[in-house]
Amino acid sequence: TLVVYCDIYNPITMQPYSRDPRYVAKKAEAYLMQSGIGDTSFWGPEAEFFMFNSVSYGESINSSYYEVDSNEAFWNSGKPGMGGQIPTKRGYFPVPPTDTLQDVRSRIVIALEDSGIEVEVHHHEVATAGQSEIDMRFDTLVTMADKLIKFKYIVKNVARQNGLTATFMPKPLFGDNGSGMHINTSIWKNNTNVFYDEGGYAGLSEDARYYIGGLLKHSSALLAFCA
Repeated sequence: TLVVYCDIYNPITMQPYSRDPRYVAKKAEAYLMQSGIGDTSFWGPEAEFFMFNSVSYGESINSSYYEVDSNEAFWNSGKPGMGGQIPTKRGYFPVPPTDTLQDVRSRIVIALEDSGIEVEVHHHEVATAGQSEIDMRFDTLVTMADKLIKFKYIVKNVARQNGLTATFMPKPLFGDNGSGMHINTSIWKNNTNVFYDEGGYAGLSEDARYYIGGLLKHSSALLAFCA
């Protein structure tokens, strides 16, 4: 199987397509250099997802439904031979056998590393019913964005090979934690972390505090893309 990452160009003008996400990310990296604040930004996403044992859904002229299920979900506690379920919001993070997905996540990690993606940690997440997290080692913006696309593809395929369905949808369960993607980020200049100041509040530099302020100022616009 050949996976190709590419940039999108307008076939008439032969200029980069302005709405291509890779082009947007490349412009952001170029703007950082032009700003003089830093020369490199690092990004470490923590993508959460569920792996369900079964998924079913349907829609007709007079009905619609969906149902997801997991062997470790608390609603299966009354079934014979199914002891050790995870209550809601208690999945961070038990060891096997309560965590039923340790081996599957390890297989995903092996597949990720075989594809060139360095992984730092994996574990069960807060929710019941198979919520998981696998964290890649940080990298630069465009490179990490490419890796994240590959990451989701590999997670879904290895899950399917093990009889599970993986989903990154934000809220598959009512009344329990949803799946998010925390992102660890930093700006560097000349191999020095711009965000760090030993004498600053909480070890943060003025640039780091302004960075946080910018996120707060533009939070309403960012929600359209991040949430």
